[in-house]
Amino acid sequence: MIFIDLHFLNILVIDLREHCGLIGIFSLEGHNVVSLILVGLESLQHRGQEAWGIAVAGHPTYKRLGVVTHTTEREFSGIHKLGGNVGIGHVRYSTTAKSTTRNAHPLDIGNSTCKYSFSIAHNGTLERDLLIDDLKDEGFSSTSEVTDTELMGVGLYKNLKKGKSWVDAFNALNPYLNGSFSTVILTAKGELLGARDEKGFRPLCLGWHEKTSSYVIASESCALDALGARLIRDVHPGEVIRVSREGLTEESFSTLEKHAHCPFEYTYFAHPSSRIEGVSVYSARKNIGRLLAERYPLDGDIVVPVPDSARPAALGYSDGSGIPFEEGLMKDRYRRKGSWRSFIEPKKREDVVSNITAIKEAVAGRRVILVDDSIVRGTSSKIIIGKKLRDAKDVSMLLTFPPIMYPCYAGIDFPTQEELLAYRICRGLKDLDEINRKIAEDIGVSFLGYNDIETLSKGIGIPKCQICLSCTTGDYSCLRRKPKFKSREEMKR
Repeated sequence: MIFIDLHFLNILVIDLREHCGLIGIFSLEGHNVVSLILVGLESLQHRGQEAWGIAVAGHPTYKRLGVVTHTTEREFSGIHKLGGNVGIGHVRYSTTAKSTTRNAHPLDIGNSTCKYSFSIAHNGTLERDLLIDDLKDEGFSSTSEVTDTELMGVGLYKNLKKGKSWVDAFNALNPYLNGSFSTVILTAKGELLGARDEKGFRPLCLGWHEKTSSYVIASESCALDALGARLIRDVHPGEVIRVSREGLTEESFSTLEKHAHCPFEYTYFAHPSSRIEGVSVYSARKNIGRLLAERYPLDGDIVVPVPDSARPAALGYSDGSGIPFEEGLMKDRYRRKGSWRSFIEPKKREDVVSNITAIKEAVAGRRVILVDDSIVRGTSSKIIIGKKLRDAKDVSMLLTFPPIMYPCYAGIDFPTQEELLAYRICRGLKDLDEINRKIAEDIGVSFLGYNDIETLSKGIGIPKCQICLSCTTGDYSCLRRKPKFKSREEMKR
């Protein structure tokens, strides 16, 4: 592997705000796991589509821009020269940083001659300033332009060099880890580690691949399904899992009774086939749709989902209301951007929505109940309603997620408050009916109905005291300290 000694790092890197996909595989019988990692990354492509990388013991870390299949088709022979019984992979979804190979994961931490060096891949967001406080003796300051992932890596590296175990290294760094992380690590000794923050913001699970006698650590269980692996369990919040030739060890660096699982994973971000915290994502979305039918018994001709994440909720609303479900909107999956998620920068969001086509025969002259997972900035909704559904007689809109009024600092891409539609239009309002009315007027629908916190919690099946609601309530008590709100320009700098 090629390692960067971050003690001397002086490279311009913009602070990242990512929501990405991870996988790590260790074969106890020595099978080559590279092809399995690639298949796993493809199944996690919905979590990141701008860059990807793989680190395999005994080889330089391999990173490329774009999606996995585009590269593997072009560079098949080079990729398959990689070989090893243990490796990690990452798919990246950039938000504020330019998408470059340099910013892709895995990142190599430490000096290549040091036995404590490692490669790390990270899903989440951590507060840079707090990590820098821990690294002042390493030469870092508030002007150091290094990513949160690299700072976490250097903090762990510093503790490992002091002779601490991995669990003790995480425990010592934990007071400085404000935010979210799920991570996989490949050590210089050829060990695989998986770790998750003590609140459990971002998902991480453990599985077993019988054919190759391999442990698999992945962001979502859909990756295990793609490999034909069995889900063992979720990685617990505050847990470090280590896999070596001796087998599996499980230890905790922190234990808390109250967690803060991200409900946005259930309503939008995770794959519908995944199970997170024992909950089926598909069932959660469908349950929320049924509950929305009880809360908002609208009179319409058809129920139409915004593709693709809202489809189960629309089915649930159709079941609960008795109003027929129709695929009134379809995504073009054959153009390059057809598979992108619309939860990205504004210009790209417009590109993504342009690939959604209305089925005129389904929607023309009919009263459409449009179901979507959320409204963040409002860009996509206005395009769909004003252009795609212009032939409908009437459009009402229902949302599976409550109004997003506050920025997320735990790994989802709405880090600034001014870009949030509900905040701009309804700042200071608490009454949900009034918020519904004002947002409906702004985006151009006859009726709009947001979900509320209680219905969201009930639909997912997780108590609201165990989920993070900071983006809708402004209560950041699940973090170590309330973040300082920034503009997007500040975030880019």
